[in-house]
Amino acid sequence: MPHVPDDPAPVPLSHRVPDLGALELLLSVARHGSLGRAAKELGISQPAASGRVRTMERQLGVALLDRSPRGSTLTDAGALVTDWARRIVEAAEAFDAGAQALRDRRDSRLRVAASMTIAEYLLPGWLIALRAERPGTAVSLLAGNSEQVARRLLLGEADLGFVEGLTTPDGLDGTVVAHDRLVVVVAPVHPWARRRTPLTPRELAATPLILRERGSGTRQVLHAALAAHGGLAEPLLELSSTTAVKGAAESGAGPCVLSELALGEELSARRLVPVHLAGVRLRRQLRAVWPTGHRPAGPARDLLTLTAGGI
Repeated sequence: MPHVPDDPAPVPLSHRVPDLGALELLLSVARHGSLGRAAKELGISQPAASGRVRTMERQLGVALLDRSPRGSTLTDAGALVTDWARRIVEAAEAFDAGAQALRDRRDSRLRVAASMTIAEYLLPGWLIALRAERPGTAVSLLAGNSEQVARRLLLGEADLGFVEGLTTPDGLDGTVVAHDRLVVVVAPVHPWARRRTPLTPRELAATPLILRERGSGTRQVLHAALAAHGGLAEPLLELSSTTAVKGAAESGAGPCVLSELALGEELSARRLVPVHLAGVRLRRQLRAVWPTGHRPAGPARDLLTLTAGGI
């Protein structure tokens, strides 16, 4: 069987190839017949233009211009190089236009995935501010738990995510944008609403609670905080939204543990009552996250700068 040679290794671009700026200068000299007018067109000094041409001549090893008091004319080699330069610059301009079109397409939309608390209580303000800066960007928001947010980012279904868990999920980079505190709350008719002593971690761990579903950042933080005190008891109810958890607690079904951000209205109206918990801190960091190695760009980067942390 005949041997098929491997593809040759790519040859690095020669150091003798001038840069685009030098080629643009040469084209301008060809148009104007003057190094001075070419320098003025490109916004550089005449000495700088002369130095650039000399450098290009040294790189190529040929003379490009004949200089005289009447101006600068191309040598035969200069005319040939100018023809090549024109094609290179036109290709570069087409490349630049294509890259700009890609940026415009990227900047025309922003897909955000966020865990429930951040989606409901923090993102609306950030998105209003982003709208003022980028009125032409269409934003879509996908709300779910922290595991769902991570999955969407890794599948390429979102450009930027916000999570509430203990750590940055695997496969993602992130930055802390806010802090949050979890609060134990009950309906005013619940016995805990009238207790005079703080609730202990072991009591909380042993009590069936109204909980968010597995995978939620709130549940992850609560599980970790109570792991040393017996772990979470079997849930009284397991619900998929913060609103549903609050509603069940308000009805008197049982205690729940939720973000302080989500409880302002209920606590103010005393539809729910906070229960002091001693011996454990239920604090957490809220993070912006994105796929590892792919720093946010365009609207995603702008949204990050509007958060408390930014990058």
